[in-house]
Amino acid sequence: MYSDLAQAHISNPRNPGPMEGATHQGVAGTPGEGPYMILWFEVCAGVIRRAAFATYGCAAATAAGSITTALLTGRTVEQALRLTAADIDLVLGGLPEGKEHCPRLAAEAVRNAFEKKGEEEDDRFTAV
Repeated sequence: MYSDLAQAHISNPRNPGPMEGATHQGVAGTPGEGPYMILWFEVCAGVIRRAAFATYGCAAATAAGSITTALLTGRTVEQALRLTAADIDLVLGGLPEGKEHCPRLAAEAVRNAFEKKGEEEDDRFTAV
């Protein structure tokens, strides 16, 4: 059973992507091999101005991606990096058993968009 908020994000997803003008992109899961999520962000002066998502997955994945973009728009990158799967699940009012991977996908995609990936990068962020 989905909460009213989760149901609202399932039936009317916020910020569907892709998003033109994105400065950062994060992917979790493997496209073509099960559920995955892509998040796009437009960041200016350390603040997320816009966010969008796409997912290949179930209704719970749609709700997780949608709420994540809504929660992070207007927040700093540092705040975004503190968002956890448990936070996403809590805001959505809990997801049905067996759907725990959906908030994890969203949280992982956020981290993948903003965490430094290797020494060869001069920039703190993974740019698109």
